[in-house]
Amino acid sequence: MAPVAPQKTLHVALVGNPNTGKSTLFSALVGIHQRVGNYPGVTVEEKTGRLEHAGRRLELVDLPGLYSLAPRSRDEMVAVDVLLGRFQGSVPIDAVICVADAANLQRSLYLVSQVLDLGLPVVLALNMADVAEARGIGIDAVRLGQRLGIAVVPMQANRGRGMAELRDALARAVDAPPPAAATPFPQAFDEEVDRLEGCFAEPLPRWLIARLVLDVAGYLRRAVLGESGASAGRPIEEARARLAAAGLAVPGVETEARYRWARGLLEGVLTEPKHFALTGTDRADRVLTHRVWGTLILAAVMVMVFQAVFVGAEPLMAALDAAVRFCGGLIESRMPEGALRSLVVNGVLAGAGNILTFLPQILVLFAFLAVLEDCGYLARAACLMDGLMARAGLSGKSFIPLLSSFACAVPGIMAARVVDNERDRLTTILVAPLMTCSARLPIYALLISAFIPRKAYLGGLLGLQGLTLVALYVLGIATAVAVARVLKGTLLRGQTPPFLMELPGYKWPSLRTVALRVVERAIVFVRFAGTMILAVSILMWAALYYPHDREAVEGPWREPIAELKARLEALEAGSPERAEAAAQGAQLEREVAAAYQRQSYLGRFGRLIEPVFRPLGWDWRIGSAVIASFPAREIVVATLGVVFNAGGEADPDARVDALRLRTQLQAATWEGTGEPLFSVPVALSILVFYALCAQCTATLAAIRRETNSWRWPAFTFAYMTALAYLAALATYQVGTWMGG
Repeated sequence: MAPVAPQKTLHVALVGNPNTGKSTLFSALVGIHQRVGNYPGVTVEEKTGRLEHAGRRLELVDLPGLYSLAPRSRDEMVAVDVLLGRFQGSVPIDAVICVADAANLQRSLYLVSQVLDLGLPVVLALNMADVAEARGIGIDAVRLGQRLGIAVVPMQANRGRGMAELRDALARAVDAPPPAAATPFPQAFDEEVDRLEGCFAEPLPRWLIARLVLDVAGYLRRAVLGESGASAGRPIEEARARLAAAGLAVPGVETEARYRWARGLLEGVLTEPKHFALTGTDRADRVLTHRVWGTLILAAVMVMVFQAVFVGAEPLMAALDAAVRFCGGLIESRMPEGALRSLVVNGVLAGAGNILTFLPQILVLFAFLAVLEDCGYLARAACLMDGLMARAGLSGKSFIPLLSSFACAVPGIMAARVVDNERDRLTTILVAPLMTCSARLPIYALLISAFIPRKAYLGGLLGLQGLTLVALYVLGIATAVAVARVLKGTLLRGQTPPFLMELPGYKWPSLRTVALRVVERAIVFVRFAGTMILAVSILMWAALYYPHDREAVEGPWREPIAELKARLEALEAGSPERAEAAAQGAQLEREVAAAYQRQSYLGRFGRLIEPVFRPLGWDWRIGSAVIASFPAREIVVATLGVVFNAGGEADPDARVDALRLRTQLQAATWEGTGEPLFSVPVALSILVFYALCAQCTATLAAIRRETNSWRWPAFTFAYMTALAYLAALATYQVGTWMGG
């Protein structure tokens, strides 16, 4: 029996305007069988998913939301390239699902008419049919399909209505010949397109030649024709001049022609009430988009989201932390002491723990964002904040990502995908790490409680320690605004585009869609940022562990430790003497751990660059702790505990007794002088440094993923480190001068 040939996978593009439920439909079609990445070489997200139906294997590509195939931005150019099969690594598209808003059908048909020009099999999904019905809008889908020559399927993607019909229509469409779309353009325009067909070095599809004529800005010509586009420019300009002389000025001719076509198509198909009734969305927007009441409600919603991310994730984070510690203890009890055990526990397991620590915040934040977006409220929030964000050179869409960054910059950077304008999106990503995230709070709490006096004002309503914490938050916000303005005036120069956003109707969010989006973002984070954190954690472990010269380090303590062990064995269990001896033994172990820290490669490097930190009031121990915390800020407290002999164990990720550490820091002195190491100016310089410095591998990895380049993470690390150093230097020097 002859072997059966493997069935060909058909590639289907999902195209539609923003806010038509396209992403919801994509998730409903492919479920969990989807993956997310970046198109090679561009900062545009690529979403693909698998679907099997009626014996056919389909690969769905969810293209960026767009209003037209006339490309004016990188994401719109990606959509055109994918539809043409020109994109690197992509395959030709076999069919298209066009998603239209049934309540705004005429506007959606503009894009539909452009898609029909491609000559591909097309299925039209009339989504949000329930919204159209509630507004009294009637659509004869059968007659519309007959006029278009394609299948038209009314549906409600967020409730699963019409999904079976859409799959059946798609299975039929891929086997049927493409529709013969009539041109909507005047005869003079079609004649000019015919005349240009022989003017290009390589044959081009007729619809693409028409697009080149309409491409006044030259974006498409440069992208498609490259260097050969210059020679083709003159014939195209001559064609436009002849059209203008005939009263068909480009590109306005397309808008007029396609909307005239859409109006004629809908005669006898679309019925609308003479006067639209006031809907629940209209009544809600009177309050939710009100300048005063809407802003207050938005503030309450954002506080709730922030509290949920910051507090709601705490139990799960604590549970994950306990699980990691339990696994670490289990491994330590089963493996002999040595480099391998330290690598597994303090390198691999600690790195995995850092990854999992971020995950609850990712899950909680994106669950809230998915609910707010799916119900339609997120668009209102962006509109309300547009005026405030414009002062920083950004649009209102940057507000949500920056607010999210107060919990963690990683989900904030990922949430910047809601920003359409590429310059604004990149600016938002680059300043998001300046927001004070929760990872900074441990070092804030430690140093403020240890060195900022407990002074109270206004009858105890305000305290100096609390004001210091608020000042650190304000410092991050003010710096982010200043950096955003500088970036928009230099590297990312450009006018802030007018903030135009269609406000979708309110609807109940789909729990399935929300769950799929949360799972998708969690997988993306673990796959991309997680691997980076794990790798750097292992490298940092090696820097803290090696050369691990046991003889040189433990030699001076070997005899005292042996005496203490013998003493412990001789003392009665539970006696005060045994407890005292155990405490002395723990102190010796901490001193040994600190000695290992000093002779490690990281400790040696800290001593080498101590002159760099001296102007900030830091010695090599503070410098080493700061260097060690660059992969993740959370490491600094535990590292300080090891360096200053305040921890309970010998690894830099061990839990540190906060009270003991505060006492040790207050008692620390400059080596060889006896002068106090820490003072209020030193503590403030460290706080300011941590407020502004890019000490988070996960954040840099997220920037790398979102920008598809190492250039921008490197730029972020460089500018934030320079800002942090200069601000810490000024803080210490001015503080010391003021203190005499």
